[in-house]
Order: sequence, then C-alpha cells, then structure tokens
Amino acid sequence: MLPPVTSYHPAGAARRPSRLLIVEDEKRLALSLAKGLMAEGYAVDVVHDGLEGLQRAGEGGYDLIVLDIMLPGLNGYRVCGALRAAGDDVPVLMLTAKDGEYDEAEGLDTGADDYLTKPFSYVVLVARVKALLRRRGQSAPPVLRAGPLTIDQGSHKVTLDGAEVTLTAKEFAVLEQLALRAGEVVSKPEILEHVWDFAYEGDLNIIEVYVSALRRKLGAGYIATVRGAGYRLVAGA
Repeated sequence: MLPPVTSYHPAGAARRPSRLLIVEDEKRLALSLAKGLMAEGYAVDVVHDGLEGLQRAGEGGYDLIVLDIMLPGLNGYRVCGALRAAGDDVPVLMLTAKDGEYDEAEGLDTGADDYLTKPFSYVVLVARVKALLRRRGQSAPPVLRAGPLTIDQGSHKVTLDGAEVTLTAKEFAVLEQLALRAGEVVSKPEILEHVWDFAYEGDLNIIEVYVSALRRKLGAGYIATVRGAGYRLVAGA
C-alpha cells in the first residue's frame, strides 16, 4: 500500500482545478512550490521519492508533473521514460541542479516537455506550468505535409511514406516549427523562441542536437542547413 501523499487544494474553486504532481526530494522546496502553485489555483500533490512518484503518476488524473531529476529510489529520467513507455502523455516539467546542453538533451529525450535548472525563478516556473497546460488544452490543429512526410499537430504523430516515425517531444516540436514554414529558412533563435519558451538561457547549439537526431530518423536530406542563417525543411527529399 502506498504511503499517504501530501495534498494541497485551493479553497472555493468554482470548477475542477488542474491537478499537479510534484516529485521533489528537497522537502522545503517541494512545500514552497506546492503552496505557491496552490495560491495560483492548482490542486497539488507532493511526493519525495522517484518510485512513489512513478506509482502516483501511473494512477492517472494529473494534468502536469513537476519532476526533479536527482531523486531517491528512481531518478527523474527513468520516471519520465517509464511513463512515456506506458503511453502516458501527461506534460512533464523537469527540475535539476545540473546544467549543460547534454543534461537537457538527456532529460528531453526521455519525453519531458520542458526543463528548468535550479536555482530558478518561481515566476518562470509558473509561466512554464501555465504554458504546458495551455498547450495541452488546445484543440487539435491540422496535419502538416511536406512531400511524403506528414506531421499531425494534434496527435504528435509523424509518418514518412506511410510509416510512423517515433520522435521525442522536443524533436517533434523542432520538426513542427520547420514544417510550419516548409521551404523557408528558420533561424536557431526562431526555433528556440517557439520550442524552448522565453526563459531558456542555455546554449543555442542545443538545436543542433535535435536537428541531428531528426536527420538520423527521417533521412539527412529532409533538413537542409543554410550556413549562417538556419535550417530549411525540404519537401522533396
């Protein structure tokens, strides 16, 4: 039987508030985040262990998970990876004391939707939470096509010549931005602005990591590099 979860619920809510799960072993930080998010109108549950976090998340019903990476029991990478392997698409905002583009790439490649390095601004965290919830609540947009490549913005499904191509959340987001302007040159700052949110302060070259991954999965000819300018999706590759 699971130990009791610490829960925080806003008083007098007129409708069902978004339910958030915080998985963070620094108890003072977790409590501070929970109280702040509750004041924003969210219902918040808190656990301090990776295994327990995975079990709680697996029960379903959460609209977003705030997930630390360095956790006892099971680290955040493995928690997120297990959720995605089980088909759970709940938005995940990862927190970590580590920094650097490869740490971020590892976190996002497990299926996380966003990444925040400690110490962080609480205002920035709330903005990220709201952005992720807003994206999830949007109605399904149309399917984009570039030659034999199709990008379904609603289901996040990508097919090439009719065969599905498995992409991480960030790989899909980068490809989506290129597909929205297929045939045009899209600069790194433009991709960064739309995919990584306004508060990202890491290395701009993180985009190269994801473009390289897309080329491996789709074929090198689909994304052209325009030296000094950015990238262009080529429809007839």
